[in-house]
Amino acid sequence: MPGTAEPTGGAHATTPATTRHYLTVASLTPDEFARLISLARRMKANPAPWRDAIPAGKLALLFDKPSTRTRVSFEAAGVNLGMHPMMLRPDELQIGRGEPPQDTARVLSRMVDAIAWRTFSQAKMEAFAAYATIPVINALTDEHHPCQALADLMTIEESVGSLAGRRLAYVGDGNNVAHSLIEAAALAGMDLALATPEGYEPDATILSMARARAAETGGSIEVVRAPNEAVRGADAVYTDVWTSMGEEQEREARLRAFQGYVVTPRLMELAAPEAIFLHCLPAHRGEEVEESVIEGRWSRVWDEAENRLWTEQAVLYALITGDWSGER
Repeated sequence: MPGTAEPTGGAHATTPATTRHYLTVASLTPDEFARLISLARRMKANPAPWRDAIPAGKLALLFDKPSTRTRVSFEAAGVNLGMHPMMLRPDELQIGRGEPPQDTARVLSRMVDAIAWRTFSQAKMEAFAAYATIPVINALTDEHHPCQALADLMTIEESVGSLAGRRLAYVGDGNNVAHSLIEAAALAGMDLALATPEGYEPDATILSMARARAAETGGSIEVVRAPNEAVRGADAVYTDVWTSMGEEQEREARLRAFQGYVVTPRLMELAAPEAIFLHCLPAHRGEEVEESVIEGRWSRVWDEAENRLWTEQAVLYALITGDWSGER
């Protein structure tokens, strides 16, 4: 049973060098990653013990990009823990008028207990966190989406059991979602195959580092061209939109490049008999996935969306209290 944690209120006992953040999946150890999923599953199975676990805590939500699932899940997770979410738009803050991010980080650290930021640049996120004395959580950047990856692997574990040794297929763009999925699969000891068109591969440095980690955990990461090759025998099949926010001008070129990368019932039939389909949403039916897949027997998309709430609740609790097991 969890204890009740006093909110730090921007406590100054910590320093930027000792504060734990969640900016990339790779910042976690395999044990920490597994603990967060376990904690999230217990919170989902029995929410009552976690209500007001961080009474009167304050959660700052900085969103430079539109959001449905990330915004609502973080607000709901904060409320579940007894926190007060504070939605802060850039046009309402001085950071939107040129205040240095490090100044905003130091000020907010004295007033709230955690910050979730959805923005563009990963480098800007990391520079901001370097000056924060409270946890900073990456709610999405152009390079990473670490909260999504936790929910993804939680959903796979719920559906097919232990993650180690499972085969995961990703079909589509080697984008921020793919980057965090690569790092998560490596931590969990999974075999991940990504099918991407030429020129849309994941970042080479992220791939290299994840492969080194996968070698330690018993997993593997491979990039192929053919979706059939990636999906064959997979326990889970994952896709994302072909055109993400900020890429609208590339839409026509992307539609041409990704022809043949649609997740269809025929493609799903190549996966394992009990395979599931995942999508981080929003989905463009008829483009990256056919309607009959996302609405069919394979789909666990709605469980995956709900699990954003529970994994983010686990991240908030663990980072703020320092209790990663929930058994204090």
